[in-house]
Amino acid sequence: MPHYDLLVLGAVSKDIIITPEDVEHSVGGAVVYSSVALRHLGAKLLAVTKLHPDDRAALEVFDRHGVPYLVRESRTTTSIRNTYHTADRDRRTCEALGMAEPFTLADVPADATADVYYLGGLMKGEFPEEVVLEMCARGRVAIDAQGFMRVNDNGPMVFRDWDRKREVIRAVHYLKTDHAEAETLTGKSDRRRAAEILASWGAKEVMLTHHTEVLVWAEGAIHAAPFTARNLSGRTGRGDTCFASYCYWRRNHSAEEACRFAAAVTSRKMERPGPFSGTIEDADE
Repeated sequence: MPHYDLLVLGAVSKDIIITPEDVEHSVGGAVVYSSVALRHLGAKLLAVTKLHPDDRAALEVFDRHGVPYLVRESRTTTSIRNTYHTADRDRRTCEALGMAEPFTLADVPADATADVYYLGGLMKGEFPEEVVLEMCARGRVAIDAQGFMRVNDNGPMVFRDWDRKREVIRAVHYLKTDHAEAETLTGKSDRRRAAEILASWGAKEVMLTHHTEVLVWAEGAIHAAPFTARNLSGRTGRGDTCFASYCYWRRNHSAEEACRFAAAVTSRKMERPGPFSGTIEDADE
């Protein structure tokens, strides 16, 4: 039975990225940004993704970076248009141009185990709550709140509170939010207080990202590390890179060390468009 550091699931997305400076067409999605970064950091992983057979050319990104993957067919492929409105890339408009079919337990390799089951959802419906809860019975599950709060409102994607948040958050090991999602979930604008509340609902470890820093609540303490990117041309994929690198490093390091490591990896990633393709040494610098 194969065992992985992380088993990463999520839909590949055909992305259109619009910034004040440029328009870029790329292949993205949490499964891409997380698994490519993990591959370059030395993780043993398997990515499981979904897309329409006509869009198999999008899988080239995995081949190019040496990421092992499995493909599940879908009648549709996810596609998202991200429009960034500010220089710090912290305010954006997201529009869903397409969405792959939801993941089911049948999509998860039955003979594979992992230290962390990383569910990289892009919008509500990609990972039904029942699937998440079933996965939690297998081991440590990591989820991003955006996959349950970002709703496709006939095109534009809007963030809404999550009805079953406490039930699912209580079951998972790792929970990731950004500051806006955390405020919607908890009603608190103070990032540290929001992280504490999310942890009180049962998540074993909570990550909260902001354009200035990453916060982690773990084992009763809060750790913080700044983002130090020299430019933000690679802002898309920030959260996925940060969360995946934290979950990987946390396996053999303290929460404080993993927080610093994730911030360093993500800072280097944000300086270049596309997934992180550097090394552990790059992060150490």
